[in-house]
Amino acid sequence: MRHFLIAGASLIALLGCASSTTSTPVAVAPPAEQAQPAVPANPLLAEWTGPYGGVPPWDQVKPELFPEAFTFAIDEQRREIEAIVNNEAAPSFENTIVALERAGDRLDRVGRLYGVMTANMNSPAYQALDREWSPKLSAVFDEITFNQKLFARVAAVYEGRAGASLTQQQLRLTERTFEGFVRAGAKLTEAQKTEVARLNQELAVLFADFRAKLLADENTWTVVDSAAELAGMPQSYIDSARAAAEERGLAGKWIIVNTRSSVDPILSFAANRALREKVWRKFVNRGDNGDANDTNATIAKIVKLRADRAAVLGYPTHAHRRMDDTMAKDPARAMDLMMRVWTPAVARVREEVRDMQALANRERPRVTIEPWDYLYYAEKVRKQRYNLDQSELKPYFELNNMINAAFYMAERLYGLQFKEVTGTVPVFHPDVRVWDVTDKATGRHVALFYGDNYARAGKRSGAWMTTYRTQSTFDGPSTTLASNNNNFTKGAPGEPVLISLDDAETLFHEFGHAIHSFLQNVEYPSLAGTPRDFVEYPSQVHEHWVLTRDVLDRFARHYQTGEPMPQALVDRVKRSEKFNQGYATVSYLSSAIVDMKLHTLPGGVVDADAFERETLAAIGMPREIVMRHRLPQFGHLFSSDAYSAGYYSYLWSEVMDADTWKAFEETGDVWSPAIAAKMREHILANGNIIDRAEAYRAFRGRDPDVNALLEVRGFPTGATKTGGR
Repeated sequence: MRHFLIAGASLIALLGCASSTTSTPVAVAPPAEQAQPAVPANPLLAEWTGPYGGVPPWDQVKPELFPEAFTFAIDEQRREIEAIVNNEAAPSFENTIVALERAGDRLDRVGRLYGVMTANMNSPAYQALDREWSPKLSAVFDEITFNQKLFARVAAVYEGRAGASLTQQQLRLTERTFEGFVRAGAKLTEAQKTEVARLNQELAVLFADFRAKLLADENTWTVVDSAAELAGMPQSYIDSARAAAEERGLAGKWIIVNTRSSVDPILSFAANRALREKVWRKFVNRGDNGDANDTNATIAKIVKLRADRAAVLGYPTHAHRRMDDTMAKDPARAMDLMMRVWTPAVARVREEVRDMQALANRERPRVTIEPWDYLYYAEKVRKQRYNLDQSELKPYFELNNMINAAFYMAERLYGLQFKEVTGTVPVFHPDVRVWDVTDKATGRHVALFYGDNYARAGKRSGAWMTTYRTQSTFDGPSTTLASNNNNFTKGAPGEPVLISLDDAETLFHEFGHAIHSFLQNVEYPSLAGTPRDFVEYPSQVHEHWVLTRDVLDRFARHYQTGEPMPQALVDRVKRSEKFNQGYATVSYLSSAIVDMKLHTLPGGVVDADAFERETLAAIGMPREIVMRHRLPQFGHLFSSDAYSAGYYSYLWSEVMDADTWKAFEETGDVWSPAIAAKMREHILANGNIIDRAEAYRAFRGRDPDVNALLEVRGFPTGATKTGGR
């Protein structure tokens, strides 16, 4: 029952992405005299079979199969829990904590299939299932959390742990399980439990509603009637826009899909200012158009219910509840870090706008820099100051080459090798590719890696990593099954897919999450997850290897000439690394600050649009920039509880990321085997076996230094101050 250790996670996010054991029989069986129902002939309920310890039957997954699968798996889980509760033996680690670790294995498998399909292939049929089953699943897990007899057994093991001769991992699992029950409300009165369960179910419905509305607005596009309107855009983008239009039955047109990977290039390079504004408005107003897909009322309900739930659970605010199991621990500590970075970031934006406005003033007619102008004029300043045009870089970042570059990084640092598997492993869409991951030194099979890189209708926007099955030695070695999901625009038939430097770093970022899953070495699956403000750290640090010379020489080769990126161009990129950091920081940080302030409202009564506007005014948000994620489309916050009061975690993790990269640089070798080995041992392999702040100290010898982050972003540094304890 891995859900106890993920406080506040949504059921859909949990079931789709949670850690999992291999498919094994339930250890604690129901009483012998009680006949067990036969498992229906439903492929979603079957044990995973085939190579690599069994793989998900993606080729057999259909929405109409889920109701029966959920119903049977839920009933089975209830029997497993009852077997634990009714065990006449005194509570022990084995008959209670270990039994809980195994309970619900089949439901967990069904849920992972469901979560992946609703994220990647979210048809109207799946959306209907989402609305129906989200509250039902919430009720199922609350039923376990609030089972007083079950909690009494868990508490008995927890209270007797000191004399139970438990190993470090067993002790940690016992403590985490008990704390997860308590955090979810196991100690509440019966009336309070009923209220929390009601709130959880209402929230589950609202999360599904938000997801459906946001997806509808993201599955729209801007039609362009003439290639002339796309002046300034790289030819590869124009070709992709035409192919996307043809795919949607709009032959002879070009379309700009309403996702960031399609919109940002327009905002950066399109000379047509009216087109930039049109595309920008469509993108930033997702969920905020006063129509059937408007999310403001949904958000207001979510925030209020979260505040009500926090109050019943005994927390001052939702943010305090969510951060109780994080490295930061308290909203004030996260705000302190954010505001320390906010002030120099806003000052840098003023400088950037001044430089852009000076350039714009030389144009006729003159323009005043607006949000849809920022990236466009920033590119002009970059070109003027560093003789660097971002479009110069794209021909060197061909998608397949960069996938191989990520594999090369994993091999150089950690000895992982990748071999593509074709035809033997089912996939949920023809675009998905699969690789067998092995250990170079031993030849041992480590994982399967699934890559789903292209945007499509029904796929949520953004980029993410999902684990279908996590590593553990619980019942012997298990094969990790992990995927990376991106939203790159597919090229015209036969044409290469060229991505930006930012896209390449995103690809390495998500692959960093995958590496983390490959290298974990824990006994119990529940100890594989890490706090929200730590989990982004291993992914962020791996972005740094994109521009290392070895990677560039081998993989950043011009798609036409085959020549590697010249050092002169790399030098210009390096000189410009701190360029536009004001924009990047303020865009992200404004979203994180609004998130935290929203979820520290004790009463939770809010008008989302007004709150966003007033909060940004209070912190001095530059008018030329918009939040990276405005509230009406902030899926991190309102698709589930997962990142609510947690968007700060990227900055918190970046402190550790910057400090870690500094450790590599200090050796004079960014591929340092010694630092890579320490990172593998203390950061990547040990999951959540020990406190993550202790793990960082074991790796670096001290707490992380926030000045490393300020230096990376080119902001003034002050007195040394840690951000990772």
